[in-house]
Amino acid sequence: MDSIVSAALQHGKLERRDFDEFEGVERPKIVVLGSGGAGNNTINRLEHIGIEGAELIASNTDKQDLKKISGDITRILIGAKLMGGLGAGGFPELGAKAAEASRHELDDLLANTHLLFLTAGMGGGTGTGSAPVIAEIAKEQGAIVVAIVTFPFKLERSRLDKARKGIENLKKVADTVIIIDNNKLVQYVPNLPIDKAFSVADEVVARAVKGITETIMEPSLVNLDFADIKAVLNNGHITGGEDMTLGEANAIGELITKELRPDASVTWGARIDPKVSEKIEVITIITGVKSPHIVGDSRYDESSAGAFLYTEEFYKWDKGLREV
Repeated sequence: MDSIVSAALQHGKLERRDFDEFEGVERPKIVVLGSGGAGNNTINRLEHIGIEGAELIASNTDKQDLKKISGDITRILIGAKLMGGLGAGGFPELGAKAAEASRHELDDLLANTHLLFLTAGMGGGTGTGSAPVIAEIAKEQGAIVVAIVTFPFKLERSRLDKARKGIENLKKVADTVIIIDNNKLVQYVPNLPIDKAFSVADEVVARAVKGITETIMEPSLVNLDFADIKAVLNNGHITGGEDMTLGEANAIGELITKELRPDASVTWGARIDPKVSEKIEVITIITGVKSPHIVGDSRYDESSAGAFLYTEEFYKWDKGLREV
């Protein structure tokens, strides 16, 4: 057995995969679009931490907010003639009208998209109103739409009803709606300054999007592709440094899957990232989740609801799989 292991290790050192021959093969088009102030924050964060294999788009009704977007990011000022680039004033109906007015431009940007991550804050004007329209446009293009939205603090009473209505509208068109409740931030980071607390939510959203995108687009030890994501939306992916062992990857998989039903269908992948050292990142995508924070497409029954969880430093964020 030792000789077999030694031979395998030696072969691993010598093996080099040449991907040049696949340059002509179509890769899935993955787009991350952030609409409104909160959505734009996520786009900025993704630009900062870097993401491979996805196009970043920032959408807003406020011209000044778009100017804050850094890096090589596609920007679109929606409803420019309608609002004059001055924002939606906290009115979701104006955000929706702005997206409708720019439907042609949005349609062009989302052409041939396979998977859209749509991020926005619920309760304001632009994100709340435009997100359902943008999701609808992407669905018409044949894309899978995963919306990741934030829910306002309870003290923001004027925004709560707007947020609920926005989520209901989004449920009608998106495949999956994942709600990050800002009130949970109070539980886990109660002593952080408010701007830092909001950045935690941005970080959770950004890393989840990054993890799933790179799961699909980057070469892996145990590969997952877009067809896996599209077919089941219950795939998992484990990323570790070069010191990650088979036993560690297997133990993590068992930790997660033991909370699932015995008949659950599980597909998993693993990837080595030289930048990750002495820690392991885990992305899980799970369907059949019953939670007020994770909402499946209203065209399906509750058992088909989809979700993903991001676990690393933020693993405790959801207090384990049972509550999620």
